[in-house]
Amino acid sequence: MKNVIDTIFNNHKGILAADESTPTIEKRLQSVGIKSTSENRHSYRHTIFSAPNLEKYIGGVILYDETIKNADTIAPLKDKGIVLGIKVDKGVKSYSNSGKLTEGLDGLTKRLQEYKKLGAQFAKWRAVISLADTNACIRTNAWALARYAKACQEEDIVPIVEPEVLMNGKHSIYEAAKITEDVLHTVFDSLYYEDVNLEHIILKPNMVLHGYDSGTANNPDETAQITLNSFRKTVPVAVGAIAFLSGGQKDPDAITNLANINKEFYLPWILSFSFGRTMQNGALQRWSNSEIDLAQKWIYNRAATCSSAVEFGINSPETDL
Repeated sequence: MKNVIDTIFNNHKGILAADESTPTIEKRLQSVGIKSTSENRHSYRHTIFSAPNLEKYIGGVILYDETIKNADTIAPLKDKGIVLGIKVDKGVKSYSNSGKLTEGLDGLTKRLQEYKKLGAQFAKWRAVISLADTNACIRTNAWALARYAKACQEEDIVPIVEPEVLMNGKHSIYEAAKITEDVLHTVFDSLYYEDVNLEHIILKPNMVLHGYDSGTANNPDETAQITLNSFRKTVPVAVGAIAFLSGGQKDPDAITNLANINKEFYLPWILSFSFGRTMQNGALQRWSNSEIDLAQKWIYNRAATCSSAVEFGINSPETDL
């Protein structure tokens, strides 16, 4: 499993999150005037996966059930040597009026075994936490993440552990730091009690930000410093890698914050990216206009920019396509 993590993040690469569920990809396609048929979903995904030289900057791709089961769709990823991942949770449901709980533990081992036969070497489970969630909700989500992670490792699959604290709301960055630290403490306690090998996980956390409705602009230096301070308090140095989610930030903001985080010296973790919309927005628009070459160039350039943010701590300018 350590080899899988090393392969994904080798040479400052990151992860492309292309694990949109059927309802989610339908919304994305409808936003650019395209009907969500299986043929169109295949065409779009195959286009971005086929981008020339994408493997220079993308080491792994998270897929959805429909996608990994379509050999033609994922053939370009296999040809490029990009590591296949799979979303295995079953989405979120209300939990005792105290928050949301991610489901999917029932039948998980059987699904993991099936996905492994299809080529998956890592998996993803997303827990969704808001600042208003109760301690019981946080503990229950943490336990589910730990059980999922243990099940993955028992099948020789690297788990992405994703406890996302939502940044929607009017909260301050300091309130966001407090809840993020509480969540990470609880998650790592749960991982410890489930005997999960931390060297063989990928943590996919949120960046710590002022609430999007707070009226306070997020400063990249402040975001980087407070995010890293929270991690220093809560994330063991043994963790195999950290790959940030973008969490609804505007694309330039997510990349700038990633770059500023990587300006820090002497950090014990790999600090990379696992972006979805930030990696795909421009490519989707160009694909919808039948500009296949431009869609592929766009996602290649965006991957190169994110990789530069990891390697050099800079947000390099992108070519305007």
